[in-house]
Amino acid sequence: MTTLTTAPLAPLLDGLFAEAAAATSPAMSGLTGEERMRLIESKTEYLDLYGRLKDLWLPVSREAGALLYMLARSSRARTIVEFGTSFGISTLHLAAALRDNGGGRLITSEFEPSKLKRARENLTAGGLIDLVDIREGDALQTLSVDLPETIDLLFLDGAKALYLDILELVEDRLRPGAIIVADNADVSPDYLARVRTPAAGYLSTPFADDIELSMRI
Repeated sequence: MTTLTTAPLAPLLDGLFAEAAAATSPAMSGLTGEERMRLIESKTEYLDLYGRLKDLWLPVSREAGALLYMLARSSRARTIVEFGTSFGISTLHLAAALRDNGGGRLITSEFEPSKLKRARENLTAGGLIDLVDIREGDALQTLSVDLPETIDLLFLDGAKALYLDILELVEDRLRPGAIIVADNADVSPDYLARVRTPAAGYLSTPFADDIELSMRI
């Protein structure tokens, strides 16, 4: 048995996934597909976009959550950095892996206060809040200070246009063999160009339909 598959976390995640599936965002309904893509790809308007998305959970899938847990467990991760907390579903999976690895530190960042409040509540309900350092604000600032000397796993699931910027913030702390998981990386071509270039220090491959799985070499 694992933290992920037993109470209190397992039933909590069932409820959170159901709640996430039912959520709607009136602020986004008036945007065309082209407008949405422009905001997603913008390095200057991402705060506006994710402010509009504050009612949406934007969670990882159940399968992606299980993948995060398994990667963190199998790599025996003790230090994890997450870009994009949202309501904390991915954070719960990663923190569960830390618990089952014997402890550690998960640093996660989210700029939307209402999401952070709920994420803290969810992590508390799941019995994992003690493992998580939740930082409020723009990750370009919050993840630029007070990081562990070595990072075992990096999960990218915030503003897609910033994936390369966040990678560069933490790159010199990624240990050899560190895992990098990027959700929806197909809309971040500059990020993909970096991690798919072995000369840049990575091995990388697409995983499933919307995940890029990379390793620091």
